[in-house]
Amino acid sequence: MTTGTARAERAAVPAPLLILGSVVSIQLGQACGKGMFAIAGTAGVVVLRLGFAAAVLLLARRPLLPRGSAGLAVALGAAIAGMHLIYPAMQRLPVGVASAFQFLGPLALALVKARRPADLLWAALAGAGVFLMDGPGGAPLSASGVVLAVASGACMAAYLVLNKRAGGRPGSTLTWGVVAGAVLVLPLAPAAGGGLWHPGVLAAGLGLAVLSAVLPWSLDQAALRRLPERTVAVIVSLEPAAGAVAGLVLLGEHLAWTRWLAIGCVCAASTGAALGHRERET
Repeated sequence: MTTGTARAERAAVPAPLLILGSVVSIQLGQACGKGMFAIAGTAGVVVLRLGFAAAVLLLARRPLLPRGSAGLAVALGAAIAGMHLIYPAMQRLPVGVASAFQFLGPLALALVKARRPADLLWAALAGAGVFLMDGPGGAPLSASGVVLAVASGACMAAYLVLNKRAGGRPGSTLTWGVVAGAVLVLPLAPAAGGGLWHPGVLAAGLGLAVLSAVLPWSLDQAALRRLPERTVAVIVSLEPAAGAVAGLVLLGEHLAWTRWLAIGCVCAASTGAALGHRERET
């Protein structure tokens, strides 16, 4: 198969499916990461995911050293490392619930410059989702898990802002940001114990990094060349729902109907805020 044919086949894949694949890949990866807690610990999963993701991206992209953007890469790395607070959050919360609380960060970022009455509706809808998350029919939520998930969402919002500032070299800056994030979480390795270096655990960590980091980032990069940002934001808003389904299928995490409704509220609010944000920019 020639290079031109391969490129034509990749181009034939509808761009929305690439973003949807990214959403599913991230949430499946997070559920698999939670499944690894028993063998590698929460700290070990974070170290393996970021460490292998950095190694794969360096080998695949071979980026130039960030001469004029080293500070931005380090700040991006700190945000990426902070986003991994979602893993200790998932230790205390179901995957879908943790993902919904995490998504409040990007949602708040989209609403921070709200100017239309409809934006207040999305904020109220998100608030209803938060209220329903601890509604009747489900086990009480862990307060520390909620705090960790929200902190991860704040770091995700910072990541979005910093990644946009990367400008003309987003691929290179992002790669070095992942490397910086891996260095920042490396001191957590001793907390994972000696089992972290078992060949089977390392292989699982490599698979986790590819599934939940390298693959979705590559799909995003390919799709963003062919899709408007509004469409991407709408599809990405499905992440909490995808996380709930992944937790149900892979981990048997059954949620009360109120939490499914809460996750739906957060997804709908994120979609509405994304559409409104894009209209304001236009």
